Amino acid sequence: MAVLVNGHELSKAFSDKELFKKLSFGIHDGERIGLIGPNGAGKSTLLKIILGTEKADSGTLSRKQGLRVAYLPQVPELDLEKSVLDNVLEGALDPFDWESSAKAYEWLSKLDFEQAKISEATLVKNLSGGWRKKVALCREIMRDPDLLLLDEPTNHLDVESIMWLEEFLARVPFATLTITHDRLFLNRISNRIWELDRRHVGGLLSIEGDYAQFCESKEDRLSTLEKQEAVLKNTLRRETEWLRRGPAARSTKQKARIKRAGDLSDDVDDVSDLNRKQSVAISFQASGSTPKKLIEVKKISKSYGENNLFNNYTTLIQRTSRIGLLGPNGAGKSTLLKVLLGLETPDSGSVERSDNLQVAYFDQNRDALDPKSTVLKTICPQGDHVKFRGNFTHVNSYLDKFLFSKQKSMSVISELSGGEQARLLIAKLMLQDANMLVLDEPTNDLDLATLNVLEEQLKDFAGAIILVSHDRYFMDQVVESILVPADGKIEEFAGVGQWEAWQKERIKQKRSGGDKAESISPSTDAASSSAQEATKPKKKLSYKDQRDYDLIGEKIQKAEAQLQELSEKSSAPDVASNAEKLSALTKEMGEIQTEVDTLYARWSELEDMQS
Repeated sequence: MAVLVNGHELSKAFSDKELFKKLSFGIHDGERIGLIGPNGAGKSTLLKIILGTEKADSGTLSRKQGLRVAYLPQVPELDLEKSVLDNVLEGALDPFDWESSAKAYEWLSKLDFEQAKISEATLVKNLSGGWRKKVALCREIMRDPDLLLLDEPTNHLDVESIMWLEEFLARVPFATLTITHDRLFLNRISNRIWELDRRHVGGLLSIEGDYAQFCESKEDRLSTLEKQEAVLKNTLRRETEWLRRGPAARSTKQKARIKRAGDLSDDVDDVSDLNRKQSVAISFQASGSTPKKLIEVKKISKSYGENNLFNNYTTLIQRTSRIGLLGPNGAGKSTLLKVLLGLETPDSGSVERSDNLQVAYFDQNRDALDPKSTVLKTICPQGDHVKFRGNFTHVNSYLDKFLFSKQKSMSVISELSGGEQARLLIAKLMLQDANMLVLDEPTNDLDLATLNVLEEQLKDFAGAIILVSHDRYFMDQVVESILVPADGKIEEFAGVGQWEAWQKERIKQKRSGGDKAESISPSTDAASSSAQEATKPKKKLSYKDQRDYDLIGEKIQKAEAQLQELSEKSSAPDVASNAEKLSALTKEMGEIQTEVDTLYARWSELEDMQS
């Protein structure tokens, strides 16, 4: 594959904050790279350096001659007073050429504008955020790129738009580099994962395969690093004890041993830094008194003009309920939420709430945060202590749990990043006693490490949870049932997979002009889809592919056995006490791990070819 972009030892810092140092990488034709990493690691800055709108402080960036790069930022800049077509044609080499217009119409059709009854003459200011992002995407595609850079493309899109974007990115003929924290989306659009983190050697961990393969490979590497750290620490302890005994350090041999002890100390610091994990300490506190029945809903209906959102809906929300709300923007998710909480009145029916109901509410618009206030005053308006779980804690110690330093605690809310604002709002909610958490898009702007911690704490919460999120992986980890307002009803699903099967069939029937979508049963549709998948005959592989498939299991087993053997060898005393041997062994283990990753990727490819 041709190299499109090559970065060599790139470094970047803003004032006194170093983002990354001596970063090296290559982007090849046809690669689908997912870029992840903690907030503040410099992911968006790296995209801008590749684009050419930002410069690295040092290092070199080379591009293939004539390379065309397109860029979709988190918040696209569009001319709101111009039409959809005029904005799209801004990406064309010649906007007045008839071929450019034909190409623009073709892409607008592919992006379902006609299906949504949005004409090319519609002014962009009249579009929702999701459709504006599609206009911006269409404009970038008009540049006929070799490489498309996308910065958090799923943020503020509804789940149907995200599913569309997944399918679209799977078919494009150019390379992509995508920053995203949506794990299911990441898994489906990537064939290589980059993790930008200063703790990695060289600042960047690059693993071939999708996100699931990345997680497995990273776990194996961390396990190896933990063993390496233990070996190095034992060796360093022995060397330190020898030095403390005070032998004369005059001979060349003794001086070399002192130098080796110093080198070992540096190695231990490096490996320990790689193994160190920094994460947010999230822990919601449930109210002491939680009644079994929190909200009882009987035959509620709600409409806005001719838009009938739901009819005769009945449900019971108990203290153990874990409910997710999915669906496109405008379907009625927020309205249903407001009716359940008493913020809106249903047109008919009744909603009974327990007198002991205590709700902690995460608002995606973050209205609970005063942009003029500071981080510290938001959490502790008076004094310097907060009460959490019955005990008083100094506000700086409490904020430190959410990665806010003493200096950062004096920052004004409007100066915080999206991820920092989300963490602060979670910190504020944690101070409330609650027997129900209502979380409206809590995952926006959070990095993967924080998402994992939030997931685990929600699983342990001793109360009810109502979650609105476009992050399907997050939702599947937290909720037990999914509610979807659609066609005047509220459909119920057991999980995201069941909903996706139903949704795809529903979209397919609507596009074909049929009206049968309203009568589709979620459970029967998912079951029939699974049955069809199970009974579908496998495609026949070519001779070469079949041979690869027959032998790949044995190759994987052999490579993994080699890896295990080398791992055990690294713990042997004669290796552990020899820094050179240990370094060579670690390098060999890295090469074999890369071979294992490649074999698994090939195995997955062969499996897909048969399906």
